[in-house]
Amino acid sequence: MSNFPGVGDAIPDIAMETPEGGHVKPSDFAGSKLVIFFYPKDDTPGCTTENKDFSALKAEFEAAGTKLLGVSKDPAKKHAKFIAKHGLTAPLASDAEEGGLSDALGVWAEKQMYGKTYMGMVRSTYLVGADGKIARIWDKVKVAGHAEEVLAVAKAL
Repeated sequence: MSNFPGVGDAIPDIAMETPEGGHVKPSDFAGSKLVIFFYPKDDTPGCTTENKDFSALKAEFEAAGTKLLGVSKDPAKKHAKFIAKHGLTAPLASDAEEGGLSDALGVWAEKQMYGKTYMGMVRSTYLVGADGKIARIWDKVKVAGHAEEVLAVAKAL
């Protein structure tokens, strides 16, 4: 078993940089449900689709009392370009710091591709209740249909 926070634990309250140069942390959403979706890289096919899917459902998440926050290690300026290029409405944050939220949750982890081992973001989604506790975790997410599944669970929470 890991030492990372799981369902029922409080989400670590670690600040991340916004594309506008400010900061955002999970406690900023207290009183609302929050979906934090971690994805590997701006402007790659799967990540673009995932961000567009969450953006397309933003109004439905809002109606369910749920805020969205997409997180990668990309710099804030790259996020700003990604948002503008694809008309994204789901807010993004940069978790570039060592010891950031993705480290605290264990989603910045060793990955393998073509026989090489490297550190990367594991595509994962956390649904946080209005009480700041983790209600559901999706690990190693497959993009197709994911935003819809998260919305259904958020509505039921």
